[in-house]
Amino acid sequence: MSEERLRALVDSPGTVADALAFFDSLEAVEPEAMIGEWDGGLVPTGHPGEGMLDNLRWQGKAFRGADDVDPMVCSDDGGERAASDVMGSATLRRVEYRGVSTATMVYDQHPVFDHFRRVDGDTVIGAMDRKGEDAPLVFFLRRRP
Repeated sequence: MSEERLRALVDSPGTVADALAFFDSLEAVEPEAMIGEWDGGLVPTGHPGEGMLDNLRWQGKAFRGADDVDPMVCSDDGGERAASDVMGSATLRRVEYRGVSTATMVYDQHPVFDHFRRVDGDTVIGAMDRKGEDAPLVFFLRRRP
């Protein structure tokens, strides 16, 4: 059911309010559950960061440990997955967001937090909360096999 709702949000661009209503309906994620390699995609809401991620050829994220996170894994010129230094490095912590304490990726060099909620065992939805912005960028991650 949750996967179907995510697919509908991805296939039919909507509002941030629609995406956050779905986000708020989901359970928290334990930080340890984020360890691994993830493919990413956008939940289109018209956020200006969506174009930036497309231009960077964003592919996902890599969590090797609580203090060892590549927040931006992109396609390199050869089409291979590679960590991008555009946003630097990050850490993984539990942070309260929208009333729920959940796994959150904290960018080390920027006032940015990516908060996660569980869609299913291998899929999470994220809300990128950046200081000074009115609305988060919404995205999803699927665990790589």
